[in-house]
Amino acid sequence: MLEELDIKNFALIESAHIEFEKGFTVLSGETGAGKSILIGSLAFLLGGKSGTEQIRAGCHEAQVSGVFFLENKETFLWLDEHGIESEENRIIIRRVIRDNGKSSAWIGGTPVTRVILSEFSAFLVDIHGQHEQQSLMKVAEHRRYLDIYAGIVGEVSSFTSIYNQLVEKRKILENLNSNESERNAKIDMLNFAVSEISEANLKAGEDEELEAEENRLSSFEKLYADIEEINSAFEGEGENGIIFLLKKICGTASKALDSDKSLEPLENRLQSAFYEIDDIAGEFRRYASSLVFDPERLEQVQERLELIFRLKQKYTGRNSSVANLLSYAENASRQLEELGGSTFDKSILEKEISELEKKVYVLAKSLSEKRKSAAEKMSLDVEKILCSLGMKDTKFRVGLTEKEGNAVEQKCGPYGMDNIEFLISANPGSPLNPLAKIASGGELSRVMLALKTILSDGDLAGTLVFDEIDTGIGGEVAVSVGSHMKLLAEKKQILCITHLASIAVYADNQIKIQKGVEGNTTASNVFEVSDEERVKEIARMLSGDSDSSQSLEHASAMLKKFGGR
Repeated sequence: MLEELDIKNFALIESAHIEFEKGFTVLSGETGAGKSILIGSLAFLLGGKSGTEQIRAGCHEAQVSGVFFLENKETFLWLDEHGIESEENRIIIRRVIRDNGKSSAWIGGTPVTRVILSEFSAFLVDIHGQHEQQSLMKVAEHRRYLDIYAGIVGEVSSFTSIYNQLVEKRKILENLNSNESERNAKIDMLNFAVSEISEANLKAGEDEELEAEENRLSSFEKLYADIEEINSAFEGEGENGIIFLLKKICGTASKALDSDKSLEPLENRLQSAFYEIDDIAGEFRRYASSLVFDPERLEQVQERLELIFRLKQKYTGRNSSVANLLSYAENASRQLEELGGSTFDKSILEKEISELEKKVYVLAKSLSEKRKSAAEKMSLDVEKILCSLGMKDTKFRVGLTEKEGNAVEQKCGPYGMDNIEFLISANPGSPLNPLAKIASGGELSRVMLALKTILSDGDLAGTLVFDEIDTGIGGEVAVSVGSHMKLLAEKKQILCITHLASIAVYADNQIKIQKGVEGNTTASNVFEVSDEERVKEIARMLSGDSDSSQSLEHASAMLKKFGGR
């Protein structure tokens, strides 16, 4: 149950704190005052879509928070599973939308995603607006209402999963049958590629190593001449070699050190340089002695590089690497597995499809029997409620027909083998016809209210919100709708936006939304009305005049008669 709602800078509402009670609460106010904004703020809090247009002009963020009293064990189990604690059976939900478009949400003190928030909110509040009423115009939605009533939503979900497996396997078989030659050609191509690359026995980085070796072997003469020139410079002839000169300089520096000890650091550096250069000269001598021209190895390297280049050009592009070739072969092997390889046996797939078809048919038949049983009871329950809502001669039926076709594939869809459509006859003697084609706005409102009523026992949400369910109704019908909502409020907390006084007088509590202008700023203010203020608001709803003595007397009389005032 919703106990408190705090709104800051949401659309036209600058700041509002509203406390809600049990029972039936009406939200009233003139057209455009911001009643739907209040419901919109609640929808936003519960995980609805967010946008910067929801932020009050001139502000950087909008924030909505609510305190909920938790009433069912499923809610506590959900919180336990997500490691969130409630306090005295209450939980605070908060959500913020900022002017950069980002929104944040918290359940208790735990930050959550919008998806998680919506999942949890389904345990708390069910908002019914005109958009949902229009769902009665969509025949596909009728099946959903029947399944909720029959208590088979979980079974239908499991059936859909199995049915989708069947559809997927049929697609695979169809592709196999229709593209057999293309498939075989692709398998041959992939097998050849995997075999050719595998036989090459490639190693990652091998191409770079071979190119370096090929470059060294093919330029042997120049390399040998360069090394010889370096060695000659180091050794020289007689006193002209670098090593000899450095050694002589080191000796002279040592003598100079005897005369001036401050030269010691330089003498040390010179000695270090000599040993380093001498070591380098030795390395070059050893390298020169290892140089051997091997024309056979050069030929082997060039042949190997040519093979690698040919494979690159064929499969991955001339500028690719050996690593790309190995990756290509790995992907080709994976594709072969997906295609079933060259020894794929279609009979295995056909057997799996046959078994799934039998399973799907049995499950669909079971769902159909449960729907038929529930449809009869649902029809009578809806009729009974419609009678109390001023549609006493109305006949309502949940029509079920089996899908056409002989094969399981044709008879079954993702939700079973039934076509489901609500039928209605609003006048005595008139035949039953599709609800979506003949019902008026007022009739749709009452049918939706009837459905919400019969589904309320199985609905975990403790709060039901009706946004302008009075569309297209008035007079005695409105009175019956108000009376029915008061009865429904004995089981659930009901919040209802209405323009009709004949509905509002049944409410246990009434909240008024009023739009005002201060300077250049427009704002919607929210406050509870009671006693004489409520009489004035009912009078306004009756005649548009809250000061007329006749309107006030009429309002007071209605509240005494229907509201127990």
